[in-house]
Parts: sequence; structure tokens; C-alpha cells
Amino acid sequence: MRIPTSRLIFYALPAIPLAALTLPLYIIVPTFYAETLGLPLAVVGTALLAVRLFDALSDPLVGWSADRWHPRMGRRRALFFLSLPVAALSVVMLFWPPANAGAAYLVVWGAVLSLGYTMAIIPLTSWGAEMAGDYKERSRVAGFREGFTLIGTLIAVALPFTVGMESAEGLHGLAVLGLAVAAMLVLFGGLTVWRVPEPREYSRTRLKLREGLAHMARNAPFLRLIAAFLINGLANGIPATLFLYFISDRLGLPEMRGPLLFAYFLAGIAGMPLALAAAKRFGKHRAWCLAMLFTCAVFAFAPLIAEGNWIAFGALALATGLTLGFDLALPAAIQADVIDVDTAASGEQRSALYFAAWSLATKLALALAVGIAFPLLAYFGFEAGGDNDATALTALAVIYAWVPVALKLIAIALMWNFPLDEVAQTDLRASIEA
Repeated sequence: MRIPTSRLIFYALPAIPLAALTLPLYIIVPTFYAETLGLPLAVVGTALLAVRLFDALSDPLVGWSADRWHPRMGRRRALFFLSLPVAALSVVMLFWPPANAGAAYLVVWGAVLSLGYTMAIIPLTSWGAEMAGDYKERSRVAGFREGFTLIGTLIAVALPFTVGMESAEGLHGLAVLGLAVAAMLVLFGGLTVWRVPEPREYSRTRLKLREGLAHMARNAPFLRLIAAFLINGLANGIPATLFLYFISDRLGLPEMRGPLLFAYFLAGIAGMPLALAAAKRFGKHRAWCLAMLFTCAVFAFAPLIAEGNWIAFGALALATGLTLGFDLALPAAIQADVIDVDTAASGEQRSALYFAAWSLATKLALALAVGIAFPLLAYFGFEAGGDNDATALTALAVIYAWVPVALKLIAIALMWNFPLDEVAQTDLRASIEA
């Protein structure tokens, strides 16, 4: 059955503030704490890696709890509602730090924000996966959510750079963003809980944790998808982490960081309808692979762009931005399909535990991007805002572009002949709903 558009809008609204806190956490916050607060790059990378190690414990616990807890208002709605004050407080604290904030401050509030985000995103994505059982309709649900995610990302790009982040004193751009995200979390999240009903649960039994994990380990499509998801996430995380440095130090265009980032995500919104149309025409996994191939072909030219040539890089950003919607919506829709494999085999619908695994994979990929890229740059003598020699700038360009291209080719090889297509998923749903 086709879900009403109004319901999808109310469901997708919280994706705006959740995205507006996610992008800065991995792109702007490391740069702000390193350049404005003066923390060494290696220290910032290590601190964020420590936050991801905390996630390795919290994400599975949140996912398991989200499936097992059955309050009166619904297991998805209740946990999501509880996450709102946690995420709202921590985003203000992390995005508006005192001028003398150190590594411990970054680790503590980064961990609390990550926990609040996990408590929100796992029930929200599980909610979406359980709203629709149809192969194509799941793409539509994910497309709405990830389209709103891109809107939130544009806000995250525009606000900090418009207000400015040159000083840690006063109400700088990152602080304004934190306050705006906190307000939107409470408002939009409240609307979602109020207007979107709890999805139907198809569990017919309850498994112990060990039994559930055993079923996950035997779910071959899930293992294949999460491997590709992790590798592609790392391929996306490395250039996301190094984007500001590539523009400022390699291209010598610090004043263009905000506009180019904005153009990239704006192209992502334009590319979302292309992703949904391609998924309908070729199938979700094959459409995703074609988009990744296109990205590799275009992104390989990034290190060859001459210093100061913002037009060439702008064209590259627009071209690769068009495929961003594919990376966001299609894997999320495939995730709902591989959960059906487990539900049909185990008898328990454990969407949250699966989305906890994907959340952990996403965070691990982004943390590895920071934990790998920053030390590598330091090894080659790169210094943020410093006087870098040709070796350091070449290393920056290679790590920024060619390493991600190689990683994406591996993800494509894993997904090209993915076994769970529309016919197989339709059979699974018939078994689950019988």
C-alpha cells in the first residue's frame, strides 16, 4: 500500500536536525577544535576515535533494547521521544565549547551526543523500515528521509560559514548551529511522535540475544551489504574529513569552502529523484553500483585540478553531488530488505538491532576516516593552515581522492550481483505476512 505523502513528511522531519548535527561532527567540529581552539590534529583524531569506541558498546545495547522494550506508546516512538532532550543538550555543549576546552571535553560531550543521536536514529530508521513492506515503497520512504537529511546538511553548511567561526568567543557560527539543531530536535521530533503511528510488528517469537546474533551471522545478504556499506562509508568519510583542507591548502581557496560544500549537497537534493528512478528501473543494488562507478570516474580527476581552479572543482562537486542521493537512499532501502531475511528465518522482527549494526558501521567508517587520514597527513608533514611543501600537498590530494576511489571499487564488486532483488524480497514478505 502507498503511504500518504503527509505521513512521510512528518516521519522525515527529524532527519533535518539529525543531519545538521552529523555533518559538523565529522567535518566542521574537527576543524574548529584544531584550528580555532588550537588542539593538535592527532589529538582531535584520537579523541573522535575514542568516541567511536564508546559507540561500539552503546550502539548494540540501544538496538537490542529498542527491539525488546514494549511501552504503551510503542517501542519505536518511545525511545525516539526519550532521545530528544539528550541530543538537544549535548549538541549545544559540543558545538559551543568554552575557549579552553581540551580533548577530555571533546570526548565526553562527543560521547553523550553520539548516544543521543543513536537513541534517535535507530528507532527512526527502524520505524521507516517497518512502515512499508513493498520493495519499491521502501525506496520512497528512505528517499523522503534522506532528502530531508540533505536539507539538514545544507543548513549545517550554511549557518556556520555565514556567521563565521574565526573565534571561540561569543556566539560563533558553530554555536548558532547547535542552538538551532536543539530547537528543531524538540519541535520536529515532537511532531513525528504526535502524527506518525507506531508500525505493525510481525514478531511471532522472542529470541535470546545469543540466538538473535547467530541468525545475524547466518544472514548472508546482510553480511555482504554491511561489508560494502562499511567500505563505501570509509570511501565517503575520507574526502568528507579532508574537504576543508583540500579546498584551503591544496586549491588555495579558503573563501570557497562554504559555497562549494553547499553546491555539493544542493546537487545531492537534485539527484534524489534520479536515485529513486534508477532504483525502479535497474533495481536498488544495481542502481547504487552504477552511481558509485560514475563517482569513481569523476572523482579520479580531483588531484589533477590546478591550484585556484574553483570552476573545475565546482563542476566535480556538482557531478559527484548528483550521486549522493544514491549513497543515502538506496543502501537504507536495501537494509530493510535484508532484515526480512532474518525475520522470515528467526520469527522475530529485530529491525533496531540491525540498524544498530549499520549505525555502528557508519560511525566506524567516519571515525576510521579521521583516525587514518589525520595521522597519515601528519606523517607526510601536513599542517592545517601551515606552510606545506609539495610532498604534503600531494599526499593530501592522493588520500583525498584516489584512496576513496579504490575503496569504492571494492564496494561495487561486493554489490554488483547482490542476490536480494524485488522477486526474492516479495517472496520473503509473503512468508512474513502470512
